[in-house]
Amino acid sequence: MAQTPTTTESRPPSEQRSSESGGPRGRSGGRFSDRRRDREPEQQPWVPKTRLGSLVSEGKITSLEEIFESGQKIKEAEIIKMLAPDMKTNVVSVGIVQKQTDAGEVTKFAAVVAVGNEAGWFGVGRGKAVQMRNAIDKATNDAYLNLIPVKLGCGSWECRCGRNHSVPFRISGKGGSVRVEIIPGPRGLGLVAGETVRNLLTLAGIKDAWTRTYGSTSTMSSIANAVYDALKRIHGIGVVH
Repeated sequence: MAQTPTTTESRPPSEQRSSESGGPRGRSGGRFSDRRRDREPEQQPWVPKTRLGSLVSEGKITSLEEIFESGQKIKEAEIIKMLAPDMKTNVVSVGIVQKQTDAGEVTKFAAVVAVGNEAGWFGVGRGKAVQMRNAIDKATNDAYLNLIPVKLGCGSWECRCGRNHSVPFRISGKGGSVRVEIIPGPRGLGLVAGETVRNLLTLAGIKDAWTRTYGSTSTMSSIANAVYDALKRIHGIGVVH
């Protein structure tokens, strides 16, 4: 009885290698993607390093108002993340800075980030790192540590509605060569300001105001510092230049 010859399909070497090893090794699957997933850092649980952090972690302090009323200083960004998870961030500027050393020029990224919950909390931070992502993360954590309460009100003589939609009175602040003046506005006016100042005031929770800026207004970091300084002056917390 004659035997029927068996036939084998001719496939490209790449397909033969992928089938022998158990699947493709492209971006969507296979050994390479598994290695990439293994390299992703896992988020570690927060271990408080300060007494205030321990009180927040244990649930004995449940709001930012309690911290600021007691006069305690926040030294861990995780405290803000736990008590105010609705905080929004705004990358004000990212630039490149260079430093001359004996080994040559060292290039880093310098970032300025503003945070706020659009309801009376605002902060500005700065950070430097070799990678842009790390610089933004450092600036964000620094902004959390610089978080301040913003006193809202209705200081406009045209409105006098008593609602917290503007600032209670005219304020001004300085950052570098930039000076920013914030004037209370009636309800429904909106923010009469440039894009950078408007975004910062929105984070702070101010909805209606006139603004004036003086100096080198193209320097975004100075504008952010000037707005931050103006909002701090509402409480007389101090001046940052």
